[in-house]
Amino acid sequence: MNNVTKFKIQKPANEVFEAFVDPAKIGNFWFSSSSERWEEGKIITVRYEEYNAQLDIEVLQIETNKKIVYRWGANGEGHIVTITLKEVAHSSTIIEIVEEGFNVEDENFVAQVLDNKEGWVFMLSCLKGYLEFDVSKLRGGLVKD
Repeated sequence: MNNVTKFKIQKPANEVFEAFVDPAKIGNFWFSSSSERWEEGKIITVRYEEYNAQLDIEVLQIETNKKIVYRWGANGEGHIVTITLKEVAHSSTIIEIVEEGFNVEDENFVAQVLDNKEGWVFMLSCLKGYLEFDVSKLRGGLVKD
C-alpha cells in the first residue's frame, strides 16, 4: 500500500528542490532542523523540536531538481519516500510524494495511513506558504496529542 500526495507550488523546480535539501531552508516549512545538505548516500539527522523527536533518514537517490528518495525508520527498515518534482511552464512545480512500506495486516493500518496523509498535506501546505508567500511560521502548528 502506497500513500500518494500531490501539490502544486507556484515556483520553479530548482527553488522547490533547494527548499528540501538545504538545511538552512527546510526549517521554514518541515523539520525544525536538518544536520546537513541532503545528498545521495548520506544519513541525515532531522529534528522536530515541537514533538521532542529526532530521527535519521538515509538518502537513497537524488536527481537534482527532479527527485529525492529516502528511507526512514529503525535499522534500515521502515518506509521509502519518493518526492518527485515536475516543473510546468517554468514557474510552477507539481510535487508528488509517494510513501511506501505500510503493513496492511497491522490492526492500526487505517489510522497510520490517515495520520501519514495528514502530515504530508500539512507539510506541503507549509511549503506552499513558505515559497509562495514567505511565511515560515506555519510548520510548528500541527498538534499531535
